[in-house]
Amino acid sequence: MIKHKIYAAAAAGAMALSLAACGGGAASSSATGANGAASVPTVKLMVGGIDKQIYLPYELAQQLGYYKKYGVNVELSTEQNGGVGAEDAMASGQVDMAGAWYVHTVDFQSKGKDVINLVQLSGAPGERIMCGNDSGVHSPADIKGKTMGVTDLGSGTDELTQFVASKAGITKKDYHTLAVGAGSTAIAAIQRKSADCVMTTQPTVGALESKKLAYTAVDLATSAGATKALGGDWPAAGVLANASWVKDHEDAAQKVVDALVATMHWINTHTATDIANKLPSSYVQNSTISKDQYIAGLTTDKGQFLPDGLMPAGGPKVIFAMEKGNGVDTSKVSIAGTFTNKYALAANKLEGFTTTTTPAGADG
Repeated sequence: MIKHKIYAAAAAGAMALSLAACGGGAASSSATGANGAASVPTVKLMVGGIDKQIYLPYELAQQLGYYKKYGVNVELSTEQNGGVGAEDAMASGQVDMAGAWYVHTVDFQSKGKDVINLVQLSGAPGERIMCGNDSGVHSPADIKGKTMGVTDLGSGTDELTQFVASKAGITKKDYHTLAVGAGSTAIAAIQRKSADCVMTTQPTVGALESKKLAYTAVDLATSAGATKALGGDWPAAGVLANASWVKDHEDAAQKVVDALVATMHWINTHTATDIANKLPSSYVQNSTISKDQYIAGLTTDKGQFLPDGLMPAGGPKVIFAMEKGNGVDTSKVSIAGTFTNKYALAANKLEGFTTTTTPAGADG
């Protein structure tokens, strides 16, 4: 199963952040209080690496006070290195929702698990294939014969690397795959030349560039880059949940989407500096990157974020094409059944936002 690992410490402070998956189920509470008023529902949401730039909207919504504003208590947690993945924790009922890639819905549904995507936060993976200065890799065609670093074997970065290579007629047998993690371990793989390239995100990208260890060979961090390399928008970060849970918690689900759509609008109308200033300090500056470098990277890659939470037209088709190319049996999976724009459309209507993303239809 696709998994994204986190290798930086989560911030402490005022945010409602639980660093471990909660066992024993995680159904939201919406009981009526003693005064007759409905209590605020609680939703447990695990993110696949909460301090990665590609996943910043979930924590930003907390820092902006939007979950509280829209009437839901969201308990955020983060996937841990070597622990259960966010999407697996959600699918098994340990948490209610996962902040993870849309592609998981296809993987789960191909195995008979009805998981759906409720709101789409990005139209590109936010990843870059970063290659060592003497690697000789400058395009997908150059991957042949090289050692390609991914976060973990079978991870989203592993699948993406396969897909990028396949666009140049290269199969997985034509190159070597190495699990290198992210952050300091990915940097070390390039530094020691155990990997020619690594697929990674900000802030690791900025750290590699600042140390002059690697350059961007393939840009998957923006919609334009994803379209060039993958053939169209590649919807990545979203909110995933079991369809059965959503059916039983429609109100809570809508409120979470309301908060995140408002956050996406805020991101669209503010600068990278504004965003960095709202995030916990440990997210934007640590042993691998300075705040200025974080802001520079976010300024470059901010285009990955969608302004209105809608699944972009054509995106699901690109995901399905990748899954089929990587050997996933999608014959019994309906594109329309993997996502919904219902909640995002309602959220935009609630605030009177003008939507600009062309939404995907039933055929993707």
